[in-house]
Amino acid sequence: QVQLVESGGGLVQAGGSLRLSCAASGWTFPFYAMGWFRQAPGKEREFVAVVTGSGGSTRYGESLKGRFTISRDNAKNTVYLQMNSLKSEDTAVYYCAARPTYCSGDACSVRNEYNYWGQGTQVTVSS
Repeated sequence: QVQLVESGGGLVQAGGSLRLSCAASGWTFPFYAMGWFRQAPGKEREFVAVVTGSGGSTRYGESLKGRFTISRDNAKNTVYLQMNSLKSEDTAVYYCAARPTYCSGDACSVRNEYNYWGQGTQVTVSS
């Protein structure tokens, strides 16, 4: 079965950086889309970033303001999220998600378009 395992979360002060990783297993071919969502306390899960295809196409949530960078290693079936200039509002559980088949740019940012999810990793930013 498919498994997505996130790592790299933790506690960081505002302005600091973290790098999240998500390793996927149980699927023969690379996922078309691998992305990140986050869910803060009392809020709905929101789109963070996605990388599609071989890694040449990326999209980010508007609230990130260029602070995050997503990348993937198809050979390792792993996706990364580099988070810089972290703010207290970035505090959330971050979830890795994967979709085997094609999705458009807009659809790739929709939560229910993803087939598989990781267990989440907590990111806490102190102010």
